[in-house]
Amino acid sequence: MTIRAVVKGVGHYLPERIVENSEFETTLDTTDEWIRTRSGIERRHFAAEGETTSMLAIKAAQAALANADLMPDDIDALVVATSTPDLTFPSVATMVQSGLGMTRGFGFDVQAVCAGYVYALTTANALIVSGQANRILVIGAETFSRIMDWTDRSTCVLFGDGAGALILEGQEGTGDISDRGILSSDLNSDGRHREMLYVDGGVSTNGQSGKLRMQGNPLFRQAVDKLTQTAHTALAKIGLADNDVDWIVPHQANIRIIKGTAKKLGVSMDRVIVTVQDHGNTSAASIPLAISVGVDQGKIKHGDILATEAIGGGLAWGSVILRW
Repeated sequence: MTIRAVVKGVGHYLPERIVENSEFETTLDTTDEWIRTRSGIERRHFAAEGETTSMLAIKAAQAALANADLMPDDIDALVVATSTPDLTFPSVATMVQSGLGMTRGFGFDVQAVCAGYVYALTTANALIVSGQANRILVIGAETFSRIMDWTDRSTCVLFGDGAGALILEGQEGTGDISDRGILSSDLNSDGRHREMLYVDGGVSTNGQSGKLRMQGNPLFRQAVDKLTQTAHTALAKIGLADNDVDWIVPHQANIRIIKGTAKKLGVSMDRVIVTVQDHGNTSAASIPLAISVGVDQGKIKHGDILATEAIGGGLAWGSVILRW
C-alpha cells in the first residue's frame, strides 16, 4: 500500500489595501512603466497596521477548511512557511492553531524564504507518508512590507503581503504516477550565495528585524538555471517529462524569471499560472496563493499535473510535483 498526500482543500487571503505602482512615484525615482517592465508587477497588497502574519494565515486557513468542508479539529498538524513571523517565538503555527480554535494536534514553522512553501509541502508529505499525521494544513504567509527599505527603489516595489493554504490528506494510492497527491520533490540550498538576498538584522547579530537587501542581477542569473534544474530533477524521479506537466505554478518573483524558466522547460506561458502582476512577490505565500487563484479561475482541474518551483534567500530552492 502506498500513502499519498492528496490536496483536500485550498484557500487564500489578501489584505484589503491594494497599492498600485503609481503610489511609489510620489516618494521614489521610479515609474509605473519602469516597475512593470522590469518585474511584471502592477500592484500588490499591504497588511494594515496591526495586521500580522498569523492573522493572514488564519484567514487563508479558514478559507481552505471551508473549501474542504472540514473543521479545525479535523486537522492533525499545521506547517507554516514564513520569514516574517509575528514574534521571534512562539511559532506562527501555534498562533494559527489558537486562532482557529484547534484543541489538538501540533504546529511548527519552516523558514526557507521564498522557497519556504516547497520545503513546507515536502515536510508535510513526509509526516503523512510516515504516519505522523493524516491531515495537515500547509500555509504560506508573509508580511514583507514590514522589512522593506522604502528608500530602495530596486526592492521595495517588488514585494507584497498575503497568505495561501492547502490541506493535505493521506489517502491510499497505487504507487505510480496515476495517483493523486504529491508524487515527488527536490530540495537544495547553497549558503555561499547568502549575500544575494538577505535581511540585515537578527536576534543574535544586532537585535533588530532589519531590512531586505538584494543583488538583483546575480540572483536573476542563478534563479532561471536553478529553477529549471530542480523541476527537471523532480520530474525525472517519477519518469515524467516537461510536456507531461499541465501547469507550472512558479514562485511569483519576477515575470522575466517566470518566462525564462518556462522557456528553458519548453512550456508555453499559457500553461503557467501567473499572479505576480496582482500580488507582487509574496515570498513563501506566492505558490499557495497562485494555486488558489488558479483553482478559483477554473484553470487547475482534477487530475492535472502541477510543477511548483521556487528559489529564495540562502540560497534555497526546490520543487514539488503533484497531481491535483
